[in-house]
Amino acid sequence: MKKLIFRKISKDLLIFFSFSIVLLGLIVWTLQAINYFDLVAEDGHGLKLYFLFSILNFPKIIHRILPFVFFISLFYTLISYETKNELNIFWINGINKVQFLNKIIFLSIILMLFQILNGSFFSPMSQLKARNLLKNSEIDFFTSLIKEGKFINVVQGLTIFINKKNKDGSYSEIYLDDSTKINNTKMIYAKRGIIVDNKKQKLFKLLNGKVINNENSKINVFQFDQINFNLKDFTSNSTTAPKIQELNTLDLISCFSKNSQVQRKLFRCEKEFLDDIRRELLKRLYKPIFIPIIAIVTCFVIISSRNKINYIKIRNLIFMLAVLVIIFSETFLRYSVSSKLSFIFYLLVPWLIIISIYSLFLKTAKHV
Repeated sequence: MKKLIFRKISKDLLIFFSFSIVLLGLIVWTLQAINYFDLVAEDGHGLKLYFLFSILNFPKIIHRILPFVFFISLFYTLISYETKNELNIFWINGINKVQFLNKIIFLSIILMLFQILNGSFFSPMSQLKARNLLKNSEIDFFTSLIKEGKFINVVQGLTIFINKKNKDGSYSEIYLDDSTKINNTKMIYAKRGIIVDNKKQKLFKLLNGKVINNENSKINVFQFDQINFNLKDFTSNSTTAPKIQELNTLDLISCFSKNSQVQRKLFRCEKEFLDDIRRELLKRLYKPIFIPIIAIVTCFVIISSRNKINYIKIRNLIFMLAVLVIIFSETFLRYSVSSKLSFIFYLLVPWLIIISIYSLFLKTAKHV
């Protein structure tokens, strides 16, 4: 009977949690996807890359909101059970409040392990894939980005200005500043230009113009009838270098080895990055310990009955305390590596909190 009762509340909690995290995740993802639309509007990438890039950032969103969603789900489930007098079923069947708390802690530990797995593997892997999409992509919407009287800077080292767009799709009075090569810059003026954009080629044909070439401080000027700019040779201004939160956890850990040989193309275990790496590892591997803390704090709701006069005040106080735990876990992480003392403090405090509030729960439950 006890197993059936625990199975029911576990099922209700997980169903509400799953629905909430997907719903809230989609809301956050939608808002974030709007910001990512700059990849199309300003950086010249295609819609396919935009959607793939947005979707691959979804595990990061789940990792970010999971503690808060778990708290809301647990708090709502316990309040709902109390309102419907369903918690009395536990007490009538010989389940005490400490046993109830232990079951909830067990569920929170499972979620904690999932959070560690997601934060240390799935989330960085998907973010790195998204970054590689940008790195290996071409500028798909170059034609749509070009507008009259506007400087176009979607390509690294290349600035384009077009005075007029003609009805036949060609352009008039074109100015280009090409500084993509070291010690070699070009200023190009063309009376007319045509963009050829298809599967075989991506060219900007410039007609009847002049080139001012500055190579190693030597200036050469010549005129031309036609010059073809191969746009596939240029990359977008989008950031393609991976960030620390997008890197493999084992590589980050190896940075603290004396014989570390982690030297990726875009990442090095340099001294100035060690604090950021240590903070990232704490976020992935240690911060999830606050999930069981949130569970214990929230379970104080079952200590008091809704028939008591101060029930509403106690419920609101518990809600505020759980929110403060979430805020503390987020904010103090930023300062956890500022010194050795703060680092040790961040490691010890969660365990001190767990011991203190669990002991308080045991003591309080005996007198209820």
